Formats: sequence, structure tokens, C-alpha cells
Amino acid sequence: MSRSGGTNGPGEWPFLVGVPAVTAMRKIRHDRPDVTVEVIPDGTPVPGEYNPDRVRVFYDSQEPDAPVAKIPVIG
Repeated sequence: MSRSGGTNGPGEWPFLVGVPAVTAMRKIRHDRPDVTVEVIPDGTPVPGEYNPDRVRVFYDSQEPDAPVAKIPVIG
């Protein structure tokens, strides 16, 4: 089931796992210009509150291309 932040467009991007974080950020901004994209190293503590205007992209900072480590979702 796809999540949505209240506007048209995807609410999750499972196909971006493994893609370089910069590329993923660009794709999400293209698909959903209405949300803020945060690019964060995987394992970084972040507040758990839901924000329908945000997508967090967690990436593997130990890998050369900084691939996306978790499915980016609205929230």
C-alpha cells in the first residue's frame, strides 16, 4: 500500500533502495515537489514524529556511492 502526504504522487519509493542518495533525492523532488527531502546517514538518531511534508532518505555512509539503505517514505 502506498502512503501519500495528501497530494497526488507517490508516498514511498521502494525502488530507490541501493540507488545513490543524491539520485534518490532528485527523483523524490521530481515526483513530489511539495515535500522536503532530508538525506541522513543510516543509524543517525532522528525524532520519530510523523510529518506529512517530509521524506527522509537514509543512506549507507560506509559505501562509496552512499546508496539508499531504507525505503524512503512520507513521514
